[in-house]
Amino acid sequence: MESKTEQQNKLSTTIVLENKAIAPGVYVIKYKKTKDFKAGQYIGMTTDLSVTPRLYTIASGENEAEVQILYNLKDDGWLTPRLSEIKAGSELYVTDPDGDFIDDESPAWWIASGTGIAPFSSFFRTGLLNNKTLIHGGRHQHSFFFENEFVPVLKEKYIRCCSQEDGEGLYHGRLTRYLQEIEELPTNCRFFLCGSPEMVVEVRDLLIKRGVAYDRIVAEIYF
Repeated sequence: MESKTEQQNKLSTTIVLENKAIAPGVYVIKYKKTKDFKAGQYIGMTTDLSVTPRLYTIASGENEAEVQILYNLKDDGWLTPRLSEIKAGSELYVTDPDGDFIDDESPAWWIASGTGIAPFSSFFRTGLLNNKTLIHGGRHQHSFFFENEFVPVLKEKYIRCCSQEDGEGLYHGRLTRYLQEIEELPTNCRFFLCGSPEMVVEVRDLLIKRGVAYDRIVAEIYF
């Protein structure tokens, strides 16, 4: 296991460009890109060199000059209460990008819950637009982060499953119910799952029961 000094030596200093709430308790922080990354990768981030970085998936495209991170405010956490108060111009410490939750041009279904939409935002902003279906589950109408980008491009291949509210263009119900109601799922594409452990396990088991091969399911869990 790496020592704290070794972890600190791997951190880059960057400057916060913007930090704003986009929904109740949900923020996007933007900072100057220090290292290239692949869409779907994550970074470690901290506001204090004495504190171990927390991991967050990048939500911006590979060719953008800034990095965007989508995060939930957790009142009982150490980082996010401090992160939510940080201002433009402040220093932020980040690790090099890492991770293998990587898509390509082949057909795929992207399935997310909550802030698990982040890697799919990165895929989308990088230009992986063809042969993709995006299904996003959330509790409220304000839960569909970046929907203004997805709707005009993905159109009917962008499905918002809202479990607690009705709304125009929304499927009223959990994304698992939506997946159960589809008459037939494709078996010639990959399925990318990102979100809570409960969602990932439930959807993975549902897909396998409906005939999707295990090796076509790629998962990333958010804690």
